[in-house]
Amino acid sequence: MLDHVFTDAIGALRDAFEHARLERQAFEEHFQVDVLLGDVSWQTSYGLPGEGLPPRVQADVSFSWPTWSQTAYRSWYVDEELGEPPRIDIEITLRVQRLREAPEPRRVLTALPVSSPKVGAEKLIRSGPTVESIYGGDLDEAEYAIEVAYEGVYELDETALVDGSALDEHFTTLGGWVASTLVQLGDLDLVFGPALED
Repeated sequence: MLDHVFTDAIGALRDAFEHARLERQAFEEHFQVDVLLGDVSWQTSYGLPGEGLPPRVQADVSFSWPTWSQTAYRSWYVDEELGEPPRIDIEITLRVQRLREAPEPRRVLTALPVSSPKVGAEKLIRSGPTVESIYGGDLDEAEYAIEVAYEGVYELDETALVDGSALDEHFTTLGGWVASTLVQLGDLDLVFGPALED
């Protein structure tokens, strides 16, 4: 594995989610580098255990490491002086899917807080919901989904850059928060269709 603060942050979030007993959706993980711009991104998905595939509720996680963050990190690494601190852009999208009826967005939002717990010095802020209608080839039957994203940044201070254990401390709360929020979404009185795979 690369010895880099971005991959350390990915490892810290993975540990936090696994300690919270969330189940990683193995085929949904991607690590990408934009060869033209230099940005690096990582996406993965987690669900509650025993939900089948796809799970009724899941968290889609996205980390983005912009080119300018890499420049700031390299400058600190070489010169040991921190100017503008590098940051990771974070998006966590909570998704309720396999619904047999179109969900009422206001009802779903009542189960979701306006912001996450702090990740370092900042909180992730909730955006508005998106409702999907998915039709089969014959258009006779529809399945629905609703998702709500939380977006924000994690600014890496010098403590986090020097000692990777600071990353563990900063991301630990996210694991429990995501797990409990997925449980609350799963407990809503909604009609779900069967999983494709159990």
